[in-house]
Amino acid sequence: MSSRSSSAAASALLERVWTDLGIRPRGADDHLESAGEVPLPSRLATAELAWSSVRALGLLTGIRTRPDPRRIAMSYRSDRVLTIDGTAPTVWAPLSGFWQTTDGWIRTHANYPHHAAALRSGLALRDESSAHDLEEAVRDRTSRDVVDAVVAAGGLAVQVRSEQPAVDDELRRSPLLQMEGTADRSTVNATSTAITTATGRIGAGTRPLDGIRVLDLTRVIAGPVCTRSLALLGADVLRLDPPHLPEPEWQHFDTGQGKRSARLDARTERFRELLEHADVVVLGYRPSSLARLGLTAGDLLARHPSLVVAELSAWGRDQPDRAGFDSLVQAESGIAAVESPDGIRPGVLPAQALDHSAGYLLAASIVAALRHREATGGGWHISTSLRRVAAELLTMPRRHEPQPVGEFDTAPHVAAFDIDGLRLTTARPALPGVEFAPPRRWGRDQPRW
Repeated sequence: MSSRSSSAAASALLERVWTDLGIRPRGADDHLESAGEVPLPSRLATAELAWSSVRALGLLTGIRTRPDPRRIAMSYRSDRVLTIDGTAPTVWAPLSGFWQTTDGWIRTHANYPHHAAALRSGLALRDESSAHDLEEAVRDRTSRDVVDAVVAAGGLAVQVRSEQPAVDDELRRSPLLQMEGTADRSTVNATSTAITTATGRIGAGTRPLDGIRVLDLTRVIAGPVCTRSLALLGADVLRLDPPHLPEPEWQHFDTGQGKRSARLDARTERFRELLEHADVVVLGYRPSSLARLGLTAGDLLARHPSLVVAELSAWGRDQPDRAGFDSLVQAESGIAAVESPDGIRPGVLPAQALDHSAGYLLAASIVAALRHREATGGGWHISTSLRRVAAELLTMPRRHEPQPVGEFDTAPHVAAFDIDGLRLTTARPALPGVEFAPPRRWGRDQPRW
């Protein structure tokens, strides 16, 4: 991909974002020559996707300074520079990965203990089973057989598939960022003219989102990246997790900057009181799980019609019962096949780029929805999915081989914090001109504004 085609790919993606959001911010026509310079080497347009996602959020909040391409890459690969007291955490569990079967490959995700237990149950593995045991258990079975057994037990596994252009084309017929208003179920087109070049402040202070209250019901990269970005821009973000579902603290440290974190049952009166005073709710759990708790976007907006509800899922609204993660979507969508290093073994993107881009784009959508609400009143429902972002990436121009990337000094792109006696090192923000507040310990705050 040439520099010119790289710029064109980034520009086309941003044009789609402005159309979906009904806003064209000042600076939208700036040149995009730096888009291909983001050091995220891959055959697919990962660099352009990352640049455009970060740029969209920046421009919608009045940040016209161009991001540093290396800073974007570091932000997308923050788990590679994260250390706690000088030690890097183990990011992938032993039973998470690619495994060869009789007719191809599968991808598993077992980072959470309950997913690992379900995976072992589905494949009749012992509690102390190793990666070698898993490899032996699947090598003489078909991919379909293994995936069906794991999923039936409540685990997470997918077949590694080739690209499906017809599926991606169909997905791209729907918006990348779907927005719907509550007042008259209007789309953004009904209000876009009034705020075409809006860059004024939404919040009550010096930062764009000062005074905006965000209830964060998300976990695992995409949702937390979204809400971390909102906190960076001034929002009061309160992350709530179910009391029974633990979170690896390193994972929260990686994406929890500027937020408070508490554990609270969503069926309590206290939870309902928090909802009463929220401006934004970000949902990152399976739609079917949210429905059982009365927390779908429809439920929330029926009770609180001026809310902005942002909904993120792995597979989209048409697969509400299906759990998933970035790595699984890469495998099933065809990305792993495209990025294969040798045409045999599956490959991966240089970062969890579907997660990170979905997070930045969802944050941009929330800012746009707040501007729409400011202009016309009413609430908004926003949604996207990792699979929809994958479809966008798979239909962008690509390279025959990953572009070479030289080494660069990472020191200017990391920050250090002292947190209750722990020394945390992590990536600095991809957005220029702002800095993260330190994360707090997971689950240690009170559930209150």
